[in-house]
Amino acid sequence: MYFAIIGDIINSKSIANRAEFQKKLKGLLDRINSDYYSEIAANFVITLGDEFQGLLTSPEFILEILERIKFAIYPVKVRFGIGIGGIDTEISREMAIGADGPAYYHARNMINELKANEKSKMSAISDIRLKADDKASILDLINSNLSLCSFIESKWTKKQRDLIGEDLLQNQNQSQRKIALKFNLSQSSVQRRFKSAGYYSYLNAQKTVKKILIEEWSAANAQ
Repeated sequence: MYFAIIGDIINSKSIANRAEFQKKLKGLLDRINSDYYSEIAANFVITLGDEFQGLLTSPEFILEILERIKFAIYPVKVRFGIGIGGIDTEISREMAIGADGPAYYHARNMINELKANEKSKMSAISDIRLKADDKASILDLINSNLSLCSFIESKWTKKQRDLIGEDLLQNQNQSQRKIALKFNLSQSSVQRRFKSAGYYSYLNAQKTVKKILIEEWSAANAQ
């Protein structure tokens, strides 16, 4: 059981300095490969000018990794397709581009589905979508929560995003007091910005998705 992630940069051709952005993205992916070394089967690498991919052995840090990427490259936006399943080819940690199998097929299909949904005014806002061979009702629950997160995030102001990013990227280990000191704000101001941004609903939805992923697809529970 593997967890394939494909990231697709949105409107990449409109990025002012694409060479500089690609350099920044490569450095970011290199840090992720190092920081999550024990969780990675095939390194995150840039595969095309506007795409990158990686392969994980566990679902535990999927959302954490995606958050790091999203906040690091903002205001550039990215859509993510996540596929759960097997890999048919030999896996090389350094050569992720050659890997193939159901996990990558699902991830690719989710990228295509997100692109199609973006063109439909009737579709829910979403920048992350997940697919596996089975457990359709559970996948619906996960994707609904991810869509909720995307909708909430789309409403954040820059000031809200700065504070939320600080909290998320520190894994909620920082107290609001420390965040307030860093941004020269009162603790009550931080609390109000979190509340008005819908951050607690966002956080609860993310925690729910992580819990379900671990319960349903961790190595200990996988059938």
